[in-house]
Amino acid sequence: MTNEELNEARTNPEFINYLEKTKEDAIKSKNISALYEVLDSLLILDLEQEKINTVYENILKISFENVEKIVNSGKKIVLENDELYYTRSFYEHAIEKWSYNDLKGAKELFFVLANVTDDEVLGDALNVHLVACSKEFDLDKFYDEKVNTNNMPVDEKYGYFITSFNFETKDFLEKNSEILKTEYTNLKYLLD
Repeated sequence: MTNEELNEARTNPEFINYLEKTKEDAIKSKNISALYEVLDSLLILDLEQEKINTVYENILKISFENVEKIVNSGKKIVLENDELYYTRSFYEHAIEKWSYNDLKGAKELFFVLANVTDDEVLGDALNVHLVACSKEFDLDKFYDEKVNTNNMPVDEKYGYFITSFNFETKDFLEKNSEILKTEYTNLKYLLD
């Protein structure tokens, strides 16, 4: 969008009302994909932080409730439909914690997500994140030094996650297997 189009959208009362109605309906019906549509629009348009926070809080609430139901039923999350959005929200929350240097909180979320998601590419990437947090990497340093920003995800579903690195993922995980083993031992209580 051009700046002119952004300004037009920001000041279009019909569009703002549409976002507000969509937000209210999505919160009532617990429609996570609609909430993400609203959130992404609010972020692009750089609208009120309070509205952004309300939408994000509801996304997290819906995600945590539904992930708990899925896990308690003995299933794993697949990266399709609403479950992709649940995974996205967990991941974004973990990244947020990491960005605020809450390494313990980030490790817990990466660990849980790695163990409840049925996807090898994402699972390996989450384990890389877990190792990086264990080594107390700053998120910016990790991104600058370890993430391959030139490699676009092969599959669109990985677009929400950091899955491309400046090294072979399997080799990295093998070299750091003791760290990973220790973290899994320390965090396994989260899955009980």
